[in-house]
Amino acid sequence: MSDREHETYDVVGIGFGPSNLSLAIALEEYRANNPGNEVSALFLERQSAFGWHRNMLLPSATMQISFLKDLVTFRNPTSNFSFIAYLHASGRLTQFVNNQDFFPTRQEFHQYLEWAQARVADRIAYGSEVVSIGLPADVDPERADRLRLEVADATGRIGRVVEARNVVISTGLVPSMPVGTERDDRVWHSSEFLEKFRRANPAELRRVAVVGAGQSAAEITRFLYDELPHAQVYAVIPSYGYSVADDTPFANQIFDPAAVDDYYFGTDQTREAFWRYHRNTNYSVVDDEVIRDLYRRSYDDEVRGIRRLEFLNLTRVSGVKSLSAETRVSLQVGPDEEVRELDFDALVCATGYSTMEPTRLLGDLDRHCMRDDAGRYRVERDYRIVTGPEMRCGIYLQGGTEHTHGLTSSLLSNIAVRSGEIADSIVAGRAGRDAERDVFAEIGGDVR
Repeated sequence: MSDREHETYDVVGIGFGPSNLSLAIALEEYRANNPGNEVSALFLERQSAFGWHRNMLLPSATMQISFLKDLVTFRNPTSNFSFIAYLHASGRLTQFVNNQDFFPTRQEFHQYLEWAQARVADRIAYGSEVVSIGLPADVDPERADRLRLEVADATGRIGRVVEARNVVISTGLVPSMPVGTERDDRVWHSSEFLEKFRRANPAELRRVAVVGAGQSAAEITRFLYDELPHAQVYAVIPSYGYSVADDTPFANQIFDPAAVDDYYFGTDQTREAFWRYHRNTNYSVVDDEVIRDLYRRSYDDEVRGIRRLEFLNLTRVSGVKSLSAETRVSLQVGPDEEVRELDFDALVCATGYSTMEPTRLLGDLDRHCMRDDAGRYRVERDYRIVTGPEMRCGIYLQGGTEHTHGLTSSLLSNIAVRSGEIADSIVAGRAGRDAERDVFAEIGGDVR
């Protein structure tokens, strides 16, 4: 098959989590509102089926954002892809309203996401991993208007090649482990928690530890305490206990769509103030309800004269060693960083994620992408990487833009508006190419 025979799309999404799902819906609604003017799109996802933090769908765990911050509502309140539309289709709208709660369980929100993706399933290819992006052989490198994507199937074999006038990269965050700590059968990252927990024999989990100070760490600690009544559960916390998430109304304005403009067009001092004053809305913080749940469990143990839940505050993991039947963890404890060694049957690292980094995926295309003085990608307001004038196709990022767009760059809070802005940019770019093609056709030229 020659390059010109490959499938060509206006946009190819790489990764299919909530962000690119929201984009797929925005493009679908554009098609519905503009008959005969469809933007062709394909979304490639390496997982075999849709899944969003499946290993953190703990019982009773709730969303930390309002259900109104779904895939579409802030962009299009009348959309039939909204969480409200999902509840109506599922026959639970009345019951949900009777809950008088803005925050659905994570399990229910995941069901909503699955319902939404099923309605755009004809645009999605699961079990498909993009392994390289480059220029097609027939493209003039000085007028690069298409990209060539090689796609591997579940076996790792290159089974498909597609071309795209735009790509939107949304491969998600990368799990982060403590320095020198590797995952194995007894050392887990929170991103794989439920899968690893279900494989284990609960009777053999007598001493377990959870490392981290954020929401996931606190939720996993509570889960293990409730699910393993015979076990001692240690919470290894680098701070002096959990810090409460600030979800008060004024602080929550940091997640408003308008705050993206304030950050993007702000001075360095303004941007620094965003992080200094408002990190506690999302980073290394825990919902008040979960903190109180854990403290109540600890207090009840004291009343009963037992000690199953132990909080190791101001403590960091400094080393992990695998023994024959246990994992030995070296800890730096307290203000003097006294070294302690404790043995555990399982160590769960809820130690967060690193931001999405597409450099390896872009390969040789990276040389066309502009960077700032700190070596980070320069990104336009519409989430498109700034490229040299020879790169006429668009490379967009859904994630990895915290340095340009602020706290909401990879969060659900602004997902509907962010995806709508990317869709608008892609549509406008195509309209510009069509107009240019018409001009060249009139003068007898050729524009590919």
